[in-house]
Amino acid sequence: MSRPRSQAEYLARLVPPSVAGINRRSLLAGAAGTGALLGTGLLAGCGDDDSGSGGSSKDVTLGSNQSDPKPKDVLAKVTDGFKTSSGVQVATNTVDHNTFQENINNYLQGKPDDVFTWFAGYRMRFFAQKGLASDISDVWGKLSGYSEAFKKASTGDDGKQYFVPATYYPWAVFYRKSVWQQHGYQVPTTLDQFTALGAQMKKDGLTPIAFADKDGWPAMGTFDILNLRINGYQFHVDLMAGKEAWTSDKVKKVFDTWAGLLPLHQPDSLGRTWQEAAQSLQQKKSGMYLLGLFVGQQFSNDEQDDLDFFTFPEIDPAIGAKALDAPIDGYMMARKPKNEDNARKLLEYFGGKAAADINLKNDPAVLVANSGADVGGYTALQKKAAELVGSATEIAQFLDRDTRPDFASTVMIPAIQQFIKNPKDIDGLTSSIENQKKSIFTD
Repeated sequence: MSRPRSQAEYLARLVPPSVAGINRRSLLAGAAGTGALLGTGLLAGCGDDDSGSGGSSKDVTLGSNQSDPKPKDVLAKVTDGFKTSSGVQVATNTVDHNTFQENINNYLQGKPDDVFTWFAGYRMRFFAQKGLASDISDVWGKLSGYSEAFKKASTGDDGKQYFVPATYYPWAVFYRKSVWQQHGYQVPTTLDQFTALGAQMKKDGLTPIAFADKDGWPAMGTFDILNLRINGYQFHVDLMAGKEAWTSDKVKKVFDTWAGLLPLHQPDSLGRTWQEAAQSLQQKKSGMYLLGLFVGQQFSNDEQDDLDFFTFPEIDPAIGAKALDAPIDGYMMARKPKNEDNARKLLEYFGGKAAADINLKNDPAVLVANSGADVGGYTALQKKAAELVGSATEIAQFLDRDTRPDFASTVMIPAIQQFIKNPKDIDGLTSSIENQKKSIFTD
């Protein structure tokens, strides 16, 4: 399935009334010409069935957003491991990652797969609260190797568990050690040093900061880290929860700081995917890239040792640089799975040591949530990433996971992209966000 052809189609796909509420009609006015919202079961009709559709009653179905080659291959190995240990076949319905996210509401209200890939944080709790996912507290009773932090991240507002964590990854500023050694660059610890480094990279013929936002979500990471550094963790999560005003001077300072950094970013970002931006770092054309650990998927095995990172530098000494985004990926169960017994068995397997070991062995771009896994196989980069997350004082889940899905997708994606196009009208931008936020969060 292709990406939406227009904003109207995009909105129509994204916000069915039963999830978004009738007060969202004003935001959907532009979608009126598209007719009825797209049908249910949308994702199931547009993916690649990696393990065969239909099948025997013993089969369990898995809806997956792991569409990039590396994570798709790793997931196939994990489900093969489940089949070997249980005798149960997993029919995997793989859908383009962004399409999966854009259509998740319709998907869960239609005929979803028994188990589906998703994220911890607000977005998990949102679908649990809406009754679109099943309570899997009994599965958690059989799991071991998880800290209380991971259990909390898997728990809904009602105190029950709805999510099994599998992998996580920090966001940081990545670079190639060989490039930095060639030019004598030093890791910046303040924003002034970071800006000066970017200016020097320009002089040296490099694009200082690789940047892409064609798919709408990557630039959210830049907003997150600037807000965490300027205003602190609590303000950030309260802003995401609709408790703080987007028209506040604190938010305007975030966008103003970002505007000052944009000249250091790779131009024409709205026409570039994160993979293409990562390739500019891999090809030594860019000096830095703020992204998740998964950036390593764009590097060959013999280049992994040349990849390094640092946490985004301090802006306000009173706040420091200890907070970061470290999203958790994992699995949930549909509200009415066709094969509930095997769905629960699959979730238990996903949460166990065997699945974690398969992830570790095959993907150097993630960290595993289960502490019982054999982390002796971590690369130097993975070890450093685990230490970074372990030393963080506060951990956010990423903008589009820490807020309502309709707010992230229908408001923040176009708002941030508009800011990238025109960073001068910050007052108009923040006023527009605030007005739309009020409509959404009062539903």
